[in-house]
Amino acid sequence: MDRKEIFSKVDHTLLGQASTWEDIKTICDDAIAYGTASVCIPPSFVKRAKDYVGDKMAVCTVIGFPNGYNTTAVKEFETRDAIANGADEIDMVINIGDLKAGDTDKVLQEIKSLKAICGHRILKVIIETCLLNEEEKITMCHLVTEAGADYIKTSTGFSTGGATFADVELFAKHVGPDVKIKAAGGISSFEDAAHFIELGASRLGTSRIVKLAKNEEAAGY
Repeated sequence: MDRKEIFSKVDHTLLGQASTWEDIKTICDDAIAYGTASVCIPPSFVKRAKDYVGDKMAVCTVIGFPNGYNTTAVKEFETRDAIANGADEIDMVINIGDLKAGDTDKVLQEIKSLKAICGHRILKVIIETCLLNEEEKITMCHLVTEAGADYIKTSTGFSTGGATFADVELFAKHVGPDVKIKAAGGISSFEDAAHFIELGASRLGTSRIVKLAKNEEAAGY
């Protein structure tokens, strides 16, 4: 798998709390230069970033991030606000406590509500796999499918673990045919990125792949 194909599936991500506009502008420039699928950035930078990149790059942002325990009303407001500011894609975090308590209908209805707000825009559902058992992961595959979301996503990158090959394999077995997979968190090599894609991931949430390429170029590779 060539690097151009890998880059085309990357959501080039910067979600650190100390991120500045100069940092965001740099990843926007890099995303355009390397042909990534999107930039994934904090909501507070969405309008400025969209004004900066225009139609040259999709802008993705996060909702209920990173813990997912905002009320549905807050997540709905965040989603509307992000879209009004120019967001092309939304990555939402589920309420993990609701899932673990068995309140799957509440989780389902929240995803449906945010997808209705997104309309034609892509909605990715972050389920934070490192905090779930296998049964809960499979349940979320079914709920994301039923809700009509576009992607199921492994991780925020802010919890106890990130994407694993086993989780992407599990997703591929249990999501519906219209649901795609995003692996995120801890993807640190081109080899791992390629393997995630081979296992069924259509998107990769990572900040490291472009950095690797830039460092190689700086070193003369």
